[in-house]
Amino acid sequence: MKSRYKRVCIKLSGEVFAGKPGFGFDHEVIDTLARQIKRICGLGVRVGLVVGGGNIFRGGGSAPEGMDRVAGDHMGMLATVINAIYLQDSLERIDLETRVLTAFEVRAIAEPYIKRRMVRHFEKRRAVIFAGGTGNPFFTTDTAAALRASEMSAEILIKGTKVDGVYDKDPMLHTDARRFDKLSYQEVLGRDLRVMDATAVAFCKDNRIPILVLNIEQKDSLYDAITGKDVGTLVS
Repeated sequence: MKSRYKRVCIKLSGEVFAGKPGFGFDHEVIDTLARQIKRICGLGVRVGLVVGGGNIFRGGGSAPEGMDRVAGDHMGMLATVINAIYLQDSLERIDLETRVLTAFEVRAIAEPYIKRRMVRHFEKRRAVIFAGGTGNPFFTTDTAAALRASEMSAEILIKGTKVDGVYDKDPMLHTDARRFDKLSYQEVLGRDLRVMDATAVAFCKDNRIPILVLNIEQKDSLYDAITGKDVGTLVS
């Protein structure tokens, strides 16, 4: 089987790490995800992974009332580092060499993000996990994913969620919700479809990076997407 892409950036939300409980870690889900990632790397694909931290702490509007927004966002960024270390361990336990690059320095456990270092890791066929968001408050990990996808020259940005695509309304609440197969960036922004935050979508639009939204927990969904099968919703 051949891959449709040579370089992909995969955004994993914190809720993916939590699985059904919604908080903490679902070890089985994470191990299954790690095996999918290794399978993709086996096709010769350069894989960059951007992780969220919502399973531990979500900054921004979800922080406790009265908490300083900057403090909340810093806590959220630290949560992404925890998820990155967990994912790295899961990948290396199945013999996929992996490096964690962070947007701010935590040298005792990960490398600071430098583009040339990222390129070198890809040359050595390592998977690279990007943690710490953009390193700045007021920016989501969606925006960090769009930024890293651009920096690594990714051909597509895959957003792994717990839903199998983009719907016109919340499918968890509405049985008549309709799933889209394809959308334009402008449709996503104009209809406020919440694929990713508006800044991330606009960034991908400006840099011509397609976004594929899929259910990361669905069996072989990542592998199917990489090998060209119709999965999820494509925004381009």
